[in-house]
Amino acid sequence: MSHHNLGRAALAAGWVLIAGCSVQIDRPIVPAPPVAVSTTIEAKPYVGSASGALVAAANPLAVDAGIEVLAAGGSAVDAAIAVQAVLGLVEPQSSGLGGGAFLVHYDAATGDVVTYDGREIAPSGARPDMFLDANGRPLDYTTAIRSGRSVGVPGAVAMLEMAHREHGRLPWRQPWQRAATIASEGFEVSPRLHQIIGAALERGPLPSSASRYLTVDGVKPLPIGARLVNPAYAKTVRAIADEGAKTFYTGEIAKEIVAAVGEGAIPGSLNADDLRSYRPNKLEPICGNYRVYLVCGMRPPSSGGVAVLSVLGTLENFDMAAMGVTTQGWHHFIEAQRLAYADRDMYVADDRFEAVPLAGLIDKDYLRSRAALISADKVMARVEAGDPPGSKRRGKDATGAVTGTSHFVVVDRRGNVVSMTTTVESLFGSLRMAGGFFLNNQLTDFSFKPVDDRGVPIANAVAPGKKPRSSMTPTIVFRDGQFELAVGSPGGNNIIAYVSKSIIAMLDWNLSPQAAIDLPNMIARNNLVVERGRADPSLLEGLSALGHDTSRSRGGEGSGLHAVRRLSDGRLVGAADPRREGKVGMIP
Repeated sequence: MSHHNLGRAALAAGWVLIAGCSVQIDRPIVPAPPVAVSTTIEAKPYVGSASGALVAAANPLAVDAGIEVLAAGGSAVDAAIAVQAVLGLVEPQSSGLGGGAFLVHYDAATGDVVTYDGREIAPSGARPDMFLDANGRPLDYTTAIRSGRSVGVPGAVAMLEMAHREHGRLPWRQPWQRAATIASEGFEVSPRLHQIIGAALERGPLPSSASRYLTVDGVKPLPIGARLVNPAYAKTVRAIADEGAKTFYTGEIAKEIVAAVGEGAIPGSLNADDLRSYRPNKLEPICGNYRVYLVCGMRPPSSGGVAVLSVLGTLENFDMAAMGVTTQGWHHFIEAQRLAYADRDMYVADDRFEAVPLAGLIDKDYLRSRAALISADKVMARVEAGDPPGSKRRGKDATGAVTGTSHFVVVDRRGNVVSMTTTVESLFGSLRMAGGFFLNNQLTDFSFKPVDDRGVPIANAVAPGKKPRSSMTPTIVFRDGQFELAVGSPGGNNIIAYVSKSIIAMLDWNLSPQAAIDLPNMIARNNLVVERGRADPSLLEGLSALGHDTSRSRGGEGSGLHAVRRLSDGRLVGAADPRREGKVGMIP
């Protein structure tokens, strides 16, 4: 089947799984009439719009680096490299060279949508029981995170090189230069970084390398405004720029990584062969229709793409536009989340190791049956995983819920788009440093228990060479065969809720990207968690009247949504999450 026909199949069918490594967006969809939606929530003005190029990310220095590359004629992927390199330096609590990433790319010239998987991999020495103590009980979560066992083989650098090979326009070394300069000259510790260092200290003393880097005396976080210089990071970045990703996986940097993982009372097994053998993957997107839109995201090992399509597919059975930003609108969104999370927790894992019923999970008839469980008058008493077509029941999930990560979007002057989510997992990952960067604790995204209390195997259990299930959800949406919007967020398994909220708010409730992001976050994986500070009291009262417990408030890093939408006149509108310190940068 040709790319052209793939595109036609994707747009004509319901939910679809795209075969091959890309899908071509080339067939108009009949648009629905516009729906006017009123809301009592005041929308902030647009952060900005441009007809040329745009970057939205969680730190101004990273945004500026991306804009600099775009101004020099770079592609969206070139800019993504620059953004990631700087984020790993100035926002090290969230992402970096020692972590992994997912990238969704749209090529405006060809119409191709392709995804790149730079997820970390469990080393060859990983074992199903490695997060259990001598008595067979799960390790304390902080202990597990800070152990060497938590570190997976980093994938971000190799993934970016693969994407650059196919979509870069500037020399590989050029996008890395801004990060090297900032690392050598130093940058000011932001209020957010200061706060998060303090949060990490509250969990216990930091390892020596992290303590020297992040604290004054091992007890106090670096003060706001302090100049933080990182010559080791500058050296690492320059080596990658000059020699390519291979130096990260085989050279002195690799030796430092192995040494750092092997330190401490609970060392990890990651070795030189694990690093040397790492390969990123180019994967087909998972795409599906939502009303008049085509929504494309990541397939496993991410659960984000299928879970967001599950939420949307459930809500497609209701008139969300007519409900608007009301108690009923939020109620249906919350209930759809509960159903999607239950299925996701039961069935989704690395599909190289586990049979994941992707087609079944987003089957239109199946989701119609799930939607029938939602009542307009009251909360569902109990939510269990369903039985989607092609599924086999697995053990009850036992995966933790750590928030972290960063997301950014880029549109270049040629209309190419990158939506990329990147992470080291928890705050500063494992808190182990090598080459001036932090190593991930991504393996704690596996279930700590390989089987549930009944002895049934859990899909997301640890295995050598396996990738832990992720919730990262970089997403690109199309309408009438044209790019419509890109969005994503950090936030652990809350990401699915954050991204779904933003898509519904923009597509069904007709809110601007900024107004959509500004809406309160409501997460309903097990129990409902509400961002009470942003929620209207009358909304909370209405939800309570339906049986929702709105007493639980969001914690952790929360969302860091970044989005861009194309207006009908071709202008781009960007938005940055006010919960973080990012911004939108534009080139007219």
